[in-house]
Amino acid sequence: MSAEPGGRGTAAGVGPPAAPGSDTYKGWLFKWTNYLKGYQRRWFVLSNGLLSYYRTQAEMAHTCRGTINLSTAHIDTEDSCNIVLSNGGRTYHLKANSEVERQRWVTALELAKAKAIRMRNNQSDDSGDEEPASQSDKSELHGTLKTLSSKLEDLSTCNDLIAKHGAALQRSLSELENLKLPAESGEKIKAVNERATLFRITSNAMINACRDFLDLAETHSRKWQRALQYEREQRIRLEETIEQLAKQHNSLERACRGAPGLSSSTTGITSTAKGSVQSAKGEASDEDEETEYFDAMEDAPAFITVTADPKHHRRSGSNLSGASEGHPEDWTLEDSVFESSNQSSYNESSCKDLLPKKRRRSRIPDKPNYSLNLWSIMKNCIGKELSKIPMPVNFNEPLSMLQRLTEDLEYHELLDKAAKCESSTEQMCFVAAFSVSSYSTTVHRTAKPFNPLLGETYELDRLEELGFRSLCEQVSHHPPAAAHHVYSRRGWTLWQEITIASKFRGKYLSIMPLGAIHLEFHSSGNHYVWRKVTSTVHNIIVGKLWIDQSGEIEIVNHKSKDKCQLKFTPYSYFSRDVPRKVTGVVSDADGKAHYVMSGTWDEKMECSKIVQSSHGSTSTEGKQKTVYQTLTPKVLWKKYPLPENAENMYFFSDLALTLNEPEERVAPTDSRLRPDQRLMESGRWDEANVEKQRLEEKQRAVRRRREAEAVEALEEGKDYEGYIPLWFERKVDAVTGELICVYKGGYWEAKDKQDWSTCPDIF
Repeated sequence: MSAEPGGRGTAAGVGPPAAPGSDTYKGWLFKWTNYLKGYQRRWFVLSNGLLSYYRTQAEMAHTCRGTINLSTAHIDTEDSCNIVLSNGGRTYHLKANSEVERQRWVTALELAKAKAIRMRNNQSDDSGDEEPASQSDKSELHGTLKTLSSKLEDLSTCNDLIAKHGAALQRSLSELENLKLPAESGEKIKAVNERATLFRITSNAMINACRDFLDLAETHSRKWQRALQYEREQRIRLEETIEQLAKQHNSLERACRGAPGLSSSTTGITSTAKGSVQSAKGEASDEDEETEYFDAMEDAPAFITVTADPKHHRRSGSNLSGASEGHPEDWTLEDSVFESSNQSSYNESSCKDLLPKKRRRSRIPDKPNYSLNLWSIMKNCIGKELSKIPMPVNFNEPLSMLQRLTEDLEYHELLDKAAKCESSTEQMCFVAAFSVSSYSTTVHRTAKPFNPLLGETYELDRLEELGFRSLCEQVSHHPPAAAHHVYSRRGWTLWQEITIASKFRGKYLSIMPLGAIHLEFHSSGNHYVWRKVTSTVHNIIVGKLWIDQSGEIEIVNHKSKDKCQLKFTPYSYFSRDVPRKVTGVVSDADGKAHYVMSGTWDEKMECSKIVQSSHGSTSTEGKQKTVYQTLTPKVLWKKYPLPENAENMYFFSDLALTLNEPEERVAPTDSRLRPDQRLMESGRWDEANVEKQRLEEKQRAVRRRREAEAVEALEEGKDYEGYIPLWFERKVDAVTGELICVYKGGYWEAKDKQDWSTCPDIF
């Protein structure tokens, strides 16, 4: 049913009737826009059950102004030239140039609607898995299906006409029986004959169409059966091949794990020994589209590690290149291995000499089962800063961003062990493991933490239980920034200022933490600095949410100049690497590699001492890989198991369950006292949403007042400092040269005195 206007300059026209079997119908129509402009001339295209319109014919190549699905649309006519299409909340008021043209459009729309409804009903019966064996078979089958569809349309049309003419014939016969005047009998009998003739013609047409349909179906049924059987055999053969490949892969992995140590003469050519293989991004050509934006890792160092047997290891200086000067007997990390028996719970992870003095809670109320139309909220968020978009608590978890920042300390004992290390490179290994451990809690945590209010604080005082105390403060609202300071009596201090930049990209959400993390050990004075990687939340619109971490972390000891380069490999469906893989190398100030780090950011990290390094094979891009021969790896960090029923408690860890536990004597700005967060944790989400809106409006009012004060100060020629953090102050960092908020003191003293007079009223 395709017809195009023949170059006329009139406002609306569709030309002659469409040819049978055609799929599109095009032409000009008037469309009602608004009361100011009234009806405007638009180019309409009817195709595959969809009616779309454009301002001009040229716009068809790039811009569609609107589309309506006819399968669920209602078609109505107001007068001789008007057409009304409605589908849910969308209504089109259209006007044709004449009644004849309007009737052509109505006929085309009705036929397209009937076809769209049939296609929608038949779609559920088609699996769509089988395809023809070749391109020619595919084209022929599509042509046959198209012909069959046309015949089915003919049958349907004839059936409607038979019913219509049959009813008319029945009425005529009834009128004939009731006649009393012989003069009228001739005319009525003539009408009966005409209708009978129409009925007979229609019946014959339907019979012929049925015969054609039957012949066509019988002709092609065997071919369809053969094609279907062929596709089934191909699928079974493919499944068997995949199963065989999986078995071979598993057997190769087992063989690698059980293989004996390799001598130095074979390390350059063997790449299947136990260890990890890290190559440049360019060598992996099968990355999916979800990993396109990880361009920063193209220059990552390429290396291969193989495990050597200390008993049979021999140093052969012929092919050494920057080999470590250590010997196997210098491998002193045995005491640092985390046994799995010590990972049962958060409380058991504390040191033996300090027992917990307070029993912490081990559960929170289960998460309510609230349904939410995600797309209705997120469709207006594309390309905007996430922190500027009002979000209901349905997207949140009952923790603030300050509490999530504090959650990085879950594996603080890694830093306690690092403080006891005499070797700076060995200490770097523990610091690297700690930097990775902070991501282990994110693997199932797809909910968004509460955005802290300006001036909001959070303290975690575990000085008597675990040896440290932590303080966070929201020091900026736009952009959102939080300052964090941790002091440990075990010999270390950590501080950071983190700004979260986030962008919603449609299919995924990118969360980019900005700012450096500083860690200093009291006895040695070693000062470590690193930055976080990018977190990506996938399947925002459709599918199950999942989180990936990707990018590089460079940890630098600014005293000894030791470095650790960690690479978080982005997930790829086609990659042969272990998912969530993290690899890296610890080197000294001269660039000499001492340790290899390997593992996953959601499970564990291992450290392997390098006993020899050599140049290996050259990659496809011309980059030469370094082969590190290492001793047996030692486990530095292993993730704690989640508590029972964690899936109904937002997948919180044992530490996370205690972060929002009510405590006395905290500051009135503490996140534990935030009412909307507390209501959400209790399962009262509707009340939490109301309270959240109240708090945000209160914060906006304070910001408007501060802006007015700034304008007034500017008019008077005075300086306006803006918001000043309460417990932190801005200074230029001596190491990085960046402006950073550092703790200026006073909080814990105010807590001891319970003097919170300087705290703002934010709740």
